[in-house]
Amino acid sequence: MCIRMRSVLLSNERGENALKNRWLIALSAVGIHISIGSVYAWSNFTNPLKQLFGWSDQEVALTFSIAILFLGLSAAFLGHFVEKHGPRKSGLLAAIFFGLGVTGSGLAVALGSKYLLYLFYGVLGGIGLGVGYIAPVSTLVKWFPDRRGLATGLAIMGFGFAAAIASPVMNSLIDSVGVQNTFFILGITYFVIMTVSSLYLEKPPEGWLPEGFQEKVKAGKAKPSLDLAQLTANEAVKTRRFWYLWFMLFINVTCGIAVLAVAKPLAVESIGISQTAAAALVGAIGVFNGLGRIGWASASDYIGRPNTYTTFFVLQILIFFLLPNVSIKWLFVVMLTIVYTCYGGGFACIPAYIGDLFGTKQLGAIHGYILTAWAAAGLVGPMFAAYIKDTTGSYEGSLAFFGGLFVIALVLSLLVRIDIRQMRAQYEQTAYVSTTKEQSHHV
Repeated sequence: MCIRMRSVLLSNERGENALKNRWLIALSAVGIHISIGSVYAWSNFTNPLKQLFGWSDQEVALTFSIAILFLGLSAAFLGHFVEKHGPRKSGLLAAIFFGLGVTGSGLAVALGSKYLLYLFYGVLGGIGLGVGYIAPVSTLVKWFPDRRGLATGLAIMGFGFAAAIASPVMNSLIDSVGVQNTFFILGITYFVIMTVSSLYLEKPPEGWLPEGFQEKVKAGKAKPSLDLAQLTANEAVKTRRFWYLWFMLFINVTCGIAVLAVAKPLAVESIGISQTAAAALVGAIGVFNGLGRIGWASASDYIGRPNTYTTFFVLQILIFFLLPNVSIKWLFVVMLTIVYTCYGGGFACIPAYIGDLFGTKQLGAIHGYILTAWAAAGLVGPMFAAYIKDTTGSYEGSLAFFGGLFVIALVLSLLVRIDIRQMRAQYEQTAYVSTTKEQSHHV
């Protein structure tokens, strides 16, 4: 065993300079996520499409809903493709589907067909979204065994910030070249960015560790990521802890996306600011969606993923029950900001949490299965908030309901710790038995 470990370390030392730069791998992941994350800027097309064809808000919004639905479905069904064929081929597949989806939307506009728009942007673009989302993330976890949270947070931060980058570009293009040509330009641009980014993606060699990391571990200056198991995706879905994570993500996204959907009218209703000021507020605090992804993910490397998710839910229980009674503008803004960071942080921390509990053997496939929670939440959250508004005339009832959901999520975040303790005890027992056998063999 000692000889095998020594050979791995020597190969690391000899091959380190020949390996790809893991920070450029992270940058490539950001390139893919910034491209596909532009889906969150879809609302820029709402009014132009309504003016061109007389479509209703619901007809235009359905394009976005279909895209998110197929994001979740493709992430689940193509997760095994990502594991089998690797990040480069998976990224190129995502580039083809997303690029074709956005470019084809220009054709749909030229023909004035909303059904073609649903097919290109919703279905094909959605498939590109799902594959493009999970492909680089599962790779980054393997390149950053020392900073899992930071690595996944970097990539998924790109997805969160994408709307802020894409929105002004979209508006400028729509004003200057029209909706049809905007789709053509964006589709080709995203295809090029995603293709170039994908070509640099690659898994690290088996047993690879960052330069100097092993020495830091021996000196007690660093701790390696502890994988409590190495399960396949089909094995993982049969465990309780998989479903704990699924429902935790579902609740966090359901409540967060509902607030995202109604943040503007909620601000007008609760603190009495103007429509213009509310729109500016939503845009400004939306930045914290991206900051929360990198901030919480990085923090999870130090305080642990279980503590991070428990913190999400404790904070949001307090906020959702108190928010309807808050009339102080700065306090309202701070509370919404915290919700936005927790919403983004939930996405960013889940891949590292999967690695901790299920290992990296089929992380991409397991991540894909868990992202079906996102697809389900994307449908449930906004619809429920709108239903409460229609029946009660206020969003306050939905906030209290979401606060109750966070109580359930908090309980789940505590229950998963029981499984973690049991797995850790089993892991330590196995390690002890293995060490004892090795020592007796040497004697």
